[in-house]
Amino acid sequence: MALQVGDKAPDIKTSQFSLASLKGQRVVVFFFPKADTPGCTKEAIAFSDLRKAFAKTGTEILGVSADSVKAQDKFRDKHGLTVPLASDETKEMLTAYGVWGEKSMYGRKFMGVRRTTFLIGRDGRIARIWENVKVPGHAEAVLEAAAAL
Repeated sequence: MALQVGDKAPDIKTSQFSLASLKGQRVVVFFFPKADTPGCTKEAIAFSDLRKAFAKTGTEILGVSADSVKAQDKFRDKHGLTVPLASDETKEMLTAYGVWGEKSMYGRKFMGVRRTTFLIGRDGRIARIWENVKVPGHAEAVLEAAAAL
C-alpha cells in the first residue's frame, strides 16, 4: 500500500542522517533517479540554492537515490551541492517510501526510482507528497508548502 498524507514517515537512516534524530523539525526528502543526469542535477541544485530559505522555516532537506556513496559524493562535489545526499543501494528506503518500481522510457520497461518528494511535518507524519515531479519550479513549491506548515 502506498504512503499517503497523514501516514507516519518511514525512518531513514544513513551514516550522516537519521529521520528519528530530526524529530520536531520539518524534513523534505526528495527521491531522484540518477546522480549527475540533467534533471536530477537541476533538482539537486534548486534544493541546494534554497537550503538557507528552507532552514529559516525549520526544514531540513535530504536527497536519496540508489546510486553508490562514491557516485553521490562525486555528484555533490562536481556541482557544489549543499544538501545531503543519501545512497540507498539496498533499496530499503526507496521501497519503504514506494518510489522504487517499474518505469518506462522509449517503450522499454525497467526498474528505477520514480522522482517523488515528501514533506514530513514536525510530528513525523507525511504532510505533502509530490509524485512524478517536474523539476522547474518544484523546489520553490516545496519551500512554499514547508513555510505554510
